[in-house]
Amino acid sequence: MGTAGTPQRRAILTGGLAATTAALLTACSSKTDSTAKGTAAAASTSPSPAAAARPDSPWAAFSRLMDGNKRWVDGSLEHPDRDPKRREFVAQEQKPYGVILSCIDSRVPPELLFDTGLGDLFVMRTGGQVVGPVVVGSVEYGPMTSGTPLIVVLGHQRCGAVKAAYEALRDGKELPGNLQSIADALEPAYEETAKGEHADPVDAMTRVHIDQTAAGLRSNKDLAPMVKKGDLAVVSAYYSLDTGRVEVLTGAPSA
Repeated sequence: MGTAGTPQRRAILTGGLAATTAALLTACSSKTDSTAKGTAAAASTSPSPAAAARPDSPWAAFSRLMDGNKRWVDGSLEHPDRDPKRREFVAQEQKPYGVILSCIDSRVPPELLFDTGLGDLFVMRTGGQVVGPVVVGSVEYGPMTSGTPLIVVLGHQRCGAVKAAYEALRDGKELPGNLQSIADALEPAYEETAKGEHADPVDAMTRVHIDQTAAGLRSNKDLAPMVKKGDLAVVSAYYSLDTGRVEVLTGAPSA
């Protein structure tokens, strides 16, 4: 009986120890899962640093953009606001700090040349950054609904749309299809450019058009009151394909 009972007692003890260990592991696992879920929930609802630091004044927004362009020129990009946490943060609501009206040119992507990320900018792109009612309405959307404090009209070096319009208007020819509507929209800039002598008339026309477009937005009946109050700045700017640098032409806000 004594020798036969030893394995039995060992089995009972081993079984009890296994059950106790399993219970302890289950409790630890539940606690770890609960802690992990709580941490994940907190992470998903907490704002990202970039979102919390959204610039709310024209000067702060302008400075953020120009700092980003400097990084682009220098090759020291930060790629801000481009991670899953940012995607989750802006999924339900957006408050971009800038509106960019630029050309469709594939070499002029605003989000890249200003080193910005998801939810930072409203971007409109048309051939030669020309405007019409729908485009103007799209530009107005940010300032009028989200308090966006900055609009940038961004033209660029060697713009194909401006060149085509310049040549068509100079030669009295029509462009094919709806391309003619771009030339029509650029006619005021062509007429202003034609008043003087220019080493590069296409580049001169591009700069004139950028300024005219920005001036038109500044005097817009819905945007003008915001500009006058200092809640909104409309900047005209020119992008160099050669250097990557954005040159401010008019409308830079003061600190």
